Amino acid sequence: MGALMMHMCFVAALGAPLCGAAPVSGSLEVLIRTPVRVQRGQTTTLPCWLNPPQSAEGLEVSWYRVHYDSPVMFYRAKKFENASQEASYVGRVSFGLKDAASVGLTAGDVSLKLEKATIEDAGDYNCYVSSEQGYDRASVRLIVTEIGTPPLLSAVWKEDNMVNMSCESEGWYPEPNLRWSDQKQVLKPKSLNYCKSSSGLQSVQSWLLVSSPTEVSCSVGISDEQPKEARVRLENSPQTVKQESRSSTAGWVLFALLLIAMLVLLGVLYFKRREKKAKSNNDRAEENLTLLPKESEVIQPTSLSAASKCYVNVKLDTVENRYLTVKDNKLRDAQCDFPNGCKVTCITAIKGTSGFSSGQHYWEVSLGTTDPKVGLKKSWWVGVTSATFIPREVDFSPSTSNGFWFLSSSPDKTDSFQFSKEPNVLLPIYSRPQTVGVFLNYDSGELSFYNVDDKSLICSLTATFTGLIFPFFNPGKDDKGAMEILQREKPGQSSDMGNSVEPTAQEIES
Repeated sequence: MGALMMHMCFVAALGAPLCGAAPVSGSLEVLIRTPVRVQRGQTTTLPCWLNPPQSAEGLEVSWYRVHYDSPVMFYRAKKFENASQEASYVGRVSFGLKDAASVGLTAGDVSLKLEKATIEDAGDYNCYVSSEQGYDRASVRLIVTEIGTPPLLSAVWKEDNMVNMSCESEGWYPEPNLRWSDQKQVLKPKSLNYCKSSSGLQSVQSWLLVSSPTEVSCSVGISDEQPKEARVRLENSPQTVKQESRSSTAGWVLFALLLIAMLVLLGVLYFKRREKKAKSNNDRAEENLTLLPKESEVIQPTSLSAASKCYVNVKLDTVENRYLTVKDNKLRDAQCDFPNGCKVTCITAIKGTSGFSSGQHYWEVSLGTTDPKVGLKKSWWVGVTSATFIPREVDFSPSTSNGFWFLSSSPDKTDSFQFSKEPNVLLPIYSRPQTVGVFLNYDSGELSFYNVDDKSLICSLTATFTGLIFPFFNPGKDDKGAMEILQREKPGQSSDMGNSVEPTAQEIES
């Protein structure tokens, strides 16, 4: 009867001193540890126990947030009473253990175990225990976090070698911190915007202007958690390189006229120098943007003319895939109902059959036609992988961390390519290629991608390759054009792009 009266007074008071009285000193005391942190979707325990230790099996235990009459969990007379339980906690709460040494209720451990934590679960929880000898309560704060996506960087060149750098990341809770920096100092952004989704998760977007060449990083994170960082090294813009090339060419023409007029005998020497200079300018025009993995060694990207001399005819794997149509080295999605909808995943990917364990190798991929009725493909992946088989799980995310290095194009990003490096990096598109060249230098760790049509470098990176590395392709989804793995019909014959070569015996055996 005394316990019932105290319970009624407590409901009326709702957080005020219980019936104007304090707990009975030395008879029952509630102890807690706070705060508690948990990542969204995980299980956690809010610690609460009695002092001195005693069995709580016959006591009244209530966990509630604001209103006692809508408890998170209510236990009385050795059983749970769920009639008034707050609906969002049904099936997710039970008694837990405050630590590994705890034996539970028999020793007064009344901790709350909470499963599948949500953002709405964040806040204060009251642990209330009542017996005939006394009562007490204490509050435990629960902090729910969610780690968002790696920052996505994009760059747009402006005048005078200025670059508009943008950084965005989504799926955080609580609101994350975003920081720009170069190799010397923290940079102040021009803009920093937050957006909250219907699920309660936070997105952040920021931009700033920097001068190239430089190396810029953007990190996003929340307190007490390791931030996620994206870094990109920016070289001079292609426009600047082309202007320098045109100025240099004009200077040579003028010099040629003067030489011809004054010293005809030096004409032969002049043309040799002019040819050498033109080759140098072409190589410079290929060095638009170089991506550097965080722990990589800086190398000079190989020119397209040099890379194409290592041409190999790549054959496709013969593994069956009902989501992919393969005929005469041409790839298309199967135009069927995909389990993952319109999202492009490895379900439509395929690898080459010759794995490389050393040496230099180059191949080309056609991405459709300039026919306006068909157009160039806008959905595709091209690169390499160390995977001996391609995972078909719809939730598998290929990246450099699990052995996939590839350049990708998406219809919803018409002005940029994306590389599979973690964190992700966007590469601005200056001209959409009809043919992409891929160069792998296994020994030096170089992987370069070229726009074969205008003979320019799209991007280059370094990585440490181990084991067999296979060519990797994905034609994407909902494109009319096909992806074609180009073959050179006469191995060893010279062409305007270099010498064709077949895969070596070592490569075929591997």
